[in-house]
Amino acid sequence: MTTSLDLRILGPIEAYCDGIPVSLGGPRQRTVLAALLLNADRVVSIERITEALWEGSPPATSKTQIAICIAALRKTFKAAGCTKEVIATSAPGYLIRTRGQRLDLREFAERLAAAREATRKQGAARGAEEFEAALELWRGPALAGITSQVIQSQVTQLDEQRLVALEERARLRLELGEHGSLITELQNLVEENPLREQARGYLMLATYRCGRRAQACELYRETRRLFVEELGIEPGPHLQALHESILNDDPALSVRNRSAVPEPHGSVPAQLPANTAAFTGREPEIAVLDQLVSGAEADGGSAIGYLIGEAGIGKTSLATWWAHRVGHHFPDGQLFADLRGRDTEHKGDPYRILDGFLRALGVADERIPAEPGERGNLYRSILAERRLLLVLDDVGQHSKIRPLLPGSGRCAVLITGTNPIGEVLGSHAPERIELARLDEQQSLALITKIVGRERIGAQPEAAARLTKLCGGLPLALRIAAAKLTSKPHWTVQRLVDRLADPGQRLNMLSHGGLDLRSRLRDSYRQLDDIAARLYRRLGMLELSEFTVAMAASILELGAEEAENAAERLIDAQLLRIKNAGTPGNLVYEFPEFHRLYARERCRIEEPPEQDAELTERIVSAIG
Repeated sequence: MTTSLDLRILGPIEAYCDGIPVSLGGPRQRTVLAALLLNADRVVSIERITEALWEGSPPATSKTQIAICIAALRKTFKAAGCTKEVIATSAPGYLIRTRGQRLDLREFAERLAAAREATRKQGAARGAEEFEAALELWRGPALAGITSQVIQSQVTQLDEQRLVALEERARLRLELGEHGSLITELQNLVEENPLREQARGYLMLATYRCGRRAQACELYRETRRLFVEELGIEPGPHLQALHESILNDDPALSVRNRSAVPEPHGSVPAQLPANTAAFTGREPEIAVLDQLVSGAEADGGSAIGYLIGEAGIGKTSLATWWAHRVGHHFPDGQLFADLRGRDTEHKGDPYRILDGFLRALGVADERIPAEPGERGNLYRSILAERRLLLVLDDVGQHSKIRPLLPGSGRCAVLITGTNPIGEVLGSHAPERIELARLDEQQSLALITKIVGRERIGAQPEAAARLTKLCGGLPLALRIAAAKLTSKPHWTVQRLVDRLADPGQRLNMLSHGGLDLRSRLRDSYRQLDDIAARLYRRLGMLELSEFTVAMAASILELGAEEAENAAERLIDAQLLRIKNAGTPGNLVYEFPEFHRLYARERCRIEEPPEQDAELTERIVSAIG
């Protein structure tokens, strides 16, 4: 007899074999299983699992630890009687096979589709029963107890599907005249999700139908106060029209009139990540970004901004902080996507991102076209009628974001990335905003906001030295400040002493989920072979400045090829131009953090005897 596997993630993660609970081990094994089940029957790369487990700070043994977790899960399922291979190895990672097994997430999607079909063909009563069956699969918040931010970002989409299903069931029950028994459920739904306009409309109607006209009107006034204070906008036209009908005791609100039930309309997404803490500086850049708001208000198309700068310069922090600041100007919501442009294995698939955007905008699964072009057409049609803010973070290949851009309407788009945007966006003309490193005063202000004025003020000279060692790079400054905050027994001077050792500096600039070395590694990985070789060898020679002639000697190539390689490093934000001379006389500057990382790569990838040969060639080139 074949053992049946029952996998559940719509609540705490659980597994059963023929009805008998399976022990899934500790938090790490559960997180690995969660990452696989969220992508059931699809390969999840080792790098993606690593990100879910350690969120940017993996140990050197991360692959081994993941393999141990996979082996333990396989052993667990086999011991429980599952003879088939449940978790398979498939490059570049693993996949979990759920065909022939029960997965509550898949069953929920199937039952939702059945509920909508039943509503269309058999009416409200049958549809409500099917929605009830779908919602019974939920045992609490999806993947409760899994703390990984990577996992929770996907869970948010699942929770949105559940909320939409709850609202659809409520609409059907209102049509059936079940307003009395529905009020408590709607009150709980509104209390847990106060900005869901559809749920508030259903609660108003149910309250009115129970003979509480004044209370229904008070619900509207409370909604209006909340929306104005929290979002800076008025309730939508559907809610305003319902309020007007309640004031006038409109006979159309009777149970017999199905049109009285507010029809579901587009959701208002709010996808921005948590706001950036201790933000400081960037006033000129913020002034330019603010022009996107007025630009989006004008007719003729969306306004687009592009934040460009080196790794760790604070592009995402600025984009997130600014988006929260101006979010109230976009009453139809905010969409956010992390394209992971520097991650060579996880460049964002625009059409998968489109799927998520369409669901966030209230499009039911069955209405999302399978053909990518049609999907994009539907997305642009929806945006044409709305005023949204769209943030596309960490873009690597700009051509891939074209499907995500609005075709018309009054939207604003903010893109962040490291590469020049060129002409890849076609007819769109983005406003380019390049971020520089913070000066000493701004750096000190940032550290002081995080660590505290008293502690920084106690050692002003050490604090000034700390800002210099961090090079004005916001990521380095935040890591240093976070390290001091987590170690109240350390003086500022103690951290300075440790950072002063070049051999330990990158090791010290790592804390929690923040790690400078990993960001430098991401930038290095996107280089072609020749540019990467130039980068490494500059680190070997510890050069802070060099010319095209020196680059040619380092690479053993002609001047034109060497200059092209240096330009590609500039495009990747790994080099800077020190002077503005003629092309043949340019002097390039190699920032210190890159020199430190390049030296590490050189020791790993270049033969030791190369050092003396390169030095001799450079001396010859200078002479």
